Amino acid sequence: MAGEFALRGFVSSALLFCFALGAAGGPVLGAPVAPAASAAPSLTASDLDSFFAGFVPYAIQRGDITGAVVAVVHDGKLVFAHGYGYADLKTHQPVVADRTLFRIGSISKLFTWTSVMQLVQAGKINLDADVNTYLDFHIPERFGKPITMRDLMTHTAGFQETIQDLFVQNSGKLVSLHDYLVAHLPPCIFPPGKVVAYSNYGATLAAYIVQRVSGEPFEQYVQQHILTPLNMDDSTFVQPLPARMRPNMSTGYFSASNPKTIPFEYVQVWPAGSFTSSATDMAHFMIAQLQNGSYAGAQILSLATARLMHSRQYISIPGLLNGMDLGFYQENRNGHEIIGHAGDTDAFHSDLHLILDANVGLFISLNSAGKQGASESVRVAIFRAFLDRYFPYTAPNEATVAHPQRDAARVAGYYLSSRRENTGLPLFWRLQQAKVTARKDGTITVNVFVQLSGDPIVWREVGPLDYRRVDGQTHLRFATDASGNVVAFASDDDIPVEMYQRIGGLMAQGTASLAAGATIAIFVLTLLIWFFAWLARRLFHVPFVLTSRQRWLRICSRLGAIAFLAVLYGWVSMLQAAASSASIFNLDPTLTKLYVLGVIAIIGGIIMIVHAINRVATGPGGVLSRLGEVLVGLGALYGLWAVFAYGLATFNYHY
Repeated sequence: MAGEFALRGFVSSALLFCFALGAAGGPVLGAPVAPAASAAPSLTASDLDSFFAGFVPYAIQRGDITGAVVAVVHDGKLVFAHGYGYADLKTHQPVVADRTLFRIGSISKLFTWTSVMQLVQAGKINLDADVNTYLDFHIPERFGKPITMRDLMTHTAGFQETIQDLFVQNSGKLVSLHDYLVAHLPPCIFPPGKVVAYSNYGATLAAYIVQRVSGEPFEQYVQQHILTPLNMDDSTFVQPLPARMRPNMSTGYFSASNPKTIPFEYVQVWPAGSFTSSATDMAHFMIAQLQNGSYAGAQILSLATARLMHSRQYISIPGLLNGMDLGFYQENRNGHEIIGHAGDTDAFHSDLHLILDANVGLFISLNSAGKQGASESVRVAIFRAFLDRYFPYTAPNEATVAHPQRDAARVAGYYLSSRRENTGLPLFWRLQQAKVTARKDGTITVNVFVQLSGDPIVWREVGPLDYRRVDGQTHLRFATDASGNVVAFASDDDIPVEMYQRIGGLMAQGTASLAAGATIAIFVLTLLIWFFAWLARRLFHVPFVLTSRQRWLRICSRLGAIAFLAVLYGWVSMLQAAASSASIFNLDPTLTKLYVLGVIAIIGGIIMIVHAINRVATGPGGVLSRLGEVLVGLGALYGLWAVFAYGLATFNYHY
């Protein structure tokens, strides 16, 4: 969860992992040249032990990660499980695969979605019915189409992102699912079923429906219908942990070199992210999913229901390899059918991958974010190296199209993730734009896809608006509207829970940066001139004759410039602090101050424009002086637009 809405922390951590993986049997992530197809090593415990022993300890050491655990299942059996590093640095307690407990973040959702599918199988939930059928509060239809359970499970309900109260400071602040859902109902910004936009709220809503339909508290339902049948005795949604489990809980860290620990994290949206488990317990769950709901004689899903859950339901752009199943997302790679899910809290970072056509599952969990968010790179590197070793693959050849420069120019520009907020903290999300850059040879780069070396990934066009990674196997595709205008892109190099939509005008980051930079420069220069002109007149006793009205307008105009600069500084500082952690507890006091400052800036901006008009019309001052005031007025005009466009004075406390 934390890493998920921090928008790809591995980009900033990429420089950390230029380690050679040859000894471990795989390439460096970021240069995933598919190896030639050859006889793969067998998935035996001894070979897996050699592979991971040559890889994981070195990776977590380089990434400054305290501890890790890995589990592999194959053909209905646990083949390998091992811990690396420490569960507790202070006591040097090692990670033990069948004992140490990890928080699995959003992989928790797979238990929520499995619960839903059990009730679908029982005929108690209809995937295509209006979710209001099952609720005791109402979700409005904004686009003339109701939200369905299928929409929730494919993250296409259309909800805007909501991050308020995802985490709380202690168990006493946890509220019921009903109270959370009613208080935090986000607006729909897309028609249901049309645009993928990952939603913790949507998963929590689904869990509440499970609770209402089954008549059991959600965590009890999961315990009785999933955990107990699968013999997952060291797993729970309960917060705080039951007393018997607490001694085995791994300590959470920011990094191995930072002795400061992260306290147990209380997740308010617990069906979306609070699950605690061991690697061997997670192996039971993977086996059940791979065996179509069956584990050790227990059947948590029927064959038909499991296959439905594992089948594609949505794809953002036609032609992409990976889309959304029911709860799982597709990760197809190396010619294999793969589904999975990732999960993040501040401390814990996990991945679960199911290679369906090989009956293989891989679970990875880390108890530290690592240096500059290195946990993301480590997880991806482990998974791809594992695939390349045990499932080697030669990707089919695809020639670059002739004359790709035209399409490269068409797609160049700025794009905004569909996973965003439009009302509460839009500035945060609208600063997170992807930039597509056209190169002279017709290839393109996208700034959200970066290699471990820090170099951008280069894409070449292999079909109309279809780009393949240079020296790689993944694709990036662009979508167009009815008029042929490029409107969005998505890639198989990323998990398919969001897409990027084109943005233009003053909202485009390139234009916004120029306009904001020019405005800041004008305001700063104006204030410097104002101060030094006052100082010079005071030193040399040179009067500046103004009427009382002109003097006050001038003073208020300069104070308005200060207010705009203060608004910018305050918001940037607050958003930087908020983006560094998922555990955003209460921004309301800070927001109130910033909103009040925004109102002051609006008043100041209006006065700045009035002052500029007055100076141009009546003086005093020469041409340069009046031109300067025109620039100040234009800066104020842009500042006013920005305050309203980015919601900097809305007094909206839902984010």
